[in-house]
Amino acid sequence: MKRQLAEKNGREGETRAAFWLRARGWSILASRVRTPRGEIDLVAKRAGLIAFVEVKWRRNKADLDLAIDERRLARVAAAVECVAHDYATQGEDIRIDVILLAPGALPRHIANAWQP
Repeated sequence: MKRQLAEKNGREGETRAAFWLRARGWSILASRVRTPRGEIDLVAKRAGLIAFVEVKWRRNKADLDLAIDERRLARVAAAVECVAHDYATQGEDIRIDVILLAPGALPRHIANAWQP
């Protein structure tokens, strides 16, 4: 039951993050992209830039600071390696972003969160 609620909240967070990105001029190319090495929550594009976005939803604003860490970002980076060529054309930059969400808090967008 707890896992189902977490899954539901995660999907809600991804929907909100996609809406927030669209409002800021991004196009959403894909969501919930599954790869052999993990899942990418959103793939977004704006002005020659492709962002692979990890979305984290937490029950309260205080938990957002602990929502993302190097291990989680490394897993996303491994998944991106599997599919980056499917989304980015020659000359487009790619990066990994994070969007942190909690009830009553504005989304926190961390651009270029992964730099190995």
